[in-house]
Amino acid sequence: MADTLFRIATFNLENLDDDADEPPFESRIATLRPQLERLEADILCLQEVDAQHPVKNEPRTLRALARLLEGTRYAEYHVTAGDAESPADRHNPVIVSRWPIRATRLLRHHLVPPARVRLVTADPAPDQETEVGWDRPVLHAEVEMPDGRILHVFDLHLRAPIAAPVPGQKAGAQTWKTAAGWAEGFYLASIKRTGQALETRMAVDRLFDADPDALIVVAGDCNADLEQTAVRMIRAAPDFTGNPDLANRVLEPLEQAIPDERRYTVLHAGTPVLLDHLLASPRLAERLREVAIHNEELIDEVDHADEPSPVSYHAPVVASFAL
Repeated sequence: MADTLFRIATFNLENLDDDADEPPFESRIATLRPQLERLEADILCLQEVDAQHPVKNEPRTLRALARLLEGTRYAEYHVTAGDAESPADRHNPVIVSRWPIRATRLLRHHLVPPARVRLVTADPAPDQETEVGWDRPVLHAEVEMPDGRILHVFDLHLRAPIAAPVPGQKAGAQTWKTAAGWAEGFYLASIKRTGQALETRMAVDRLFDADPDALIVVAGDCNADLEQTAVRMIRAAPDFTGNPDLANRVLEPLEQAIPDERRYTVLHAGTPVLLDHLLASPRLAERLREVAIHNEELIDEVDHADEPSPVSYHAPVVASFAL
């Protein structure tokens, strides 16, 4: 009997919003919709989905996303941005699923409290510690698959390696007064990124505690490659932990099956980098049949940083599994 395949994809849509004048939203639809259709996904993990506020004093809606999905295979799929009363105005993680979503939650300091640091370059010098919280939550959804099993889907967008603000250290939006101030801002950004990664790993471990054979996928824009700290924390490979008894808790980077020359999701100043990932639990990874990165038409994010563009500077990653 032939396998029945299902497909999971991750794609950073890059500031999806129909309130912006440039570029025109119709041009964004014309560019993004064919990319989404090509994925033929049963589950989409999307990042940077902005929410709109069409009615004052009422919750924001995902109007731009609904317009993008209209007329596609995803138009009648289940959609979640988490369990908050209203989506955030910017950069929501969103899961779009062919199958029912039985539970959903946003994780942000539920398992890991904000870090507290004493800023050393702030001007004026603070008289107490500063709380460093995560910029964005991690979205966790429980998807009921056709065979009745639950697939745990984590959709995340980790903090970019861009220095976070330090009081009194900025001369302008892109200009720092001192190198030390910039360095401390970069340090704060790394706390935010690795804190999100730690909270994700702890949530994954709780699932393994309840069910060692749990089906789990962690998807999204990690702003880090496979060997950088944040992704290593989520992967927890035995050669990282030094403990082979933890091998059943590893999350396998599925994109490792792609040849080196094709293994990238962003072009940055001429350098291909792998920032977007699909990481799977052992029981899900053993069902893997195919994985691809649709990066044939990527444009360099640095070359076009100063101009609005209808394209995303990220390539989607998609994997097929046997049901």
